[in-house]
Amino acid sequence: MPITKTRYRASLLLALVAAPSAQADDDVTLKASGRLHYEFAYFDNDRRGTPERDGDDLRSAWLAIAGKFHVIDYKFEADFAGHRPVARDAYIARSIGSTTLLLGQFKPISPLDDRISTNHAPTVERSWLMQTLPPSYRLGVGATGHHDGMFWGASLYSLESIDAWKHKGSAVGTRIGYAPWHSPGQVLHLGMSAARENYDHPGTRGAAPLRVQLRTAGYFADNSRLALIDYRSGRDVEATKLALESAGVHGAFSWQAEYGKVRYNDGQQRGEVQSGYVLGSWVITGESPSYDVKAGRFGPIKPTRRSGAWELEAQYDQIRGRQWPLDRHEGAADAWTVGVNWYAPRHVRLMLDWTDSRRRATPGGRTLDHTGVLAGRVQFDF
Repeated sequence: MPITKTRYRASLLLALVAAPSAQADDDVTLKASGRLHYEFAYFDNDRRGTPERDGDDLRSAWLAIAGKFHVIDYKFEADFAGHRPVARDAYIARSIGSTTLLLGQFKPISPLDDRISTNHAPTVERSWLMQTLPPSYRLGVGATGHHDGMFWGASLYSLESIDAWKHKGSAVGTRIGYAPWHSPGQVLHLGMSAARENYDHPGTRGAAPLRVQLRTAGYFADNSRLALIDYRSGRDVEATKLALESAGVHGAFSWQAEYGKVRYNDGQQRGEVQSGYVLGSWVITGESPSYDVKAGRFGPIKPTRRSGAWELEAQYDQIRGRQWPLDRHEGAADAWTVGVNWYAPRHVRLMLDWTDSRRRATPGGRTLDHTGVLAGRVQFDF
């Protein structure tokens, strides 16, 4: 008897809740973790462009095992929310002092917003910088390290992943930063990342086109895509990426800001995408976001009350891009987001955001679409 999607997801939920943690001895360990993110969106469409449709979906259903086998650490993680499982982290690692070497599939070195787990990010949707600049999960080798407030990493990776083989090419990336203050409730974070990616003949010989088509109104908003980059001629494309990051925590207040740029060149056409955002958060119940100085990223907010913790957040996001001189693409978008989050003492978070987004044609700044969206998430993780 075929398993329906509803029964499949219900079975996965039971597996996540019941997943055990095991420790055979000090040399061989295993621990299970996972997440369920159920999300919804309601749109306020204007008369320009194609209207967006309200929707809801189980956006993430991750299950992972991690631990060590003697001197080797490992992690294997997959997302079961779609029609078929998709591999996420799948690597082995070896730590030598404060340096860790990685081999397999992982997120190559990328900016701050991409380093923060979706379980802990304040907004339902991540910044446009994170959606366009990092390469997501890729196969490769890497190394990370830390010392006295400094953190660094480098990776050599393929543009292919375990599940996606249509992007051909190779790349190298690096990230470095410093946190001069990193005590609980007092953090100052500074960093930068850079990458060089070489795409082999995109658009021909089985390779996918190289595109930047951003959903400016969120996960459910396919009709609000902003097309900025499209290489499909079969000529090799070089992409050079650079991002600057800063963030801080002062008691219950925190902020982060990033700016990044990507330049593309295939010898005939050039392209450029610039994006940046500013995010501020206030935990009105007084808790501070945690900070991992070894990895240079923020972690969870841990409630100190049985009634949980409440957080208010606001973000401004913008992006601009162009491709010239052939098949010219050019456009821009900006958005304001305000929201509220409730953190249960353990495992559960409820999120609600309002985002006002605009797509614009450049030059001239003519508004192509103005969309508001009320988005929410019910989150369970362990």
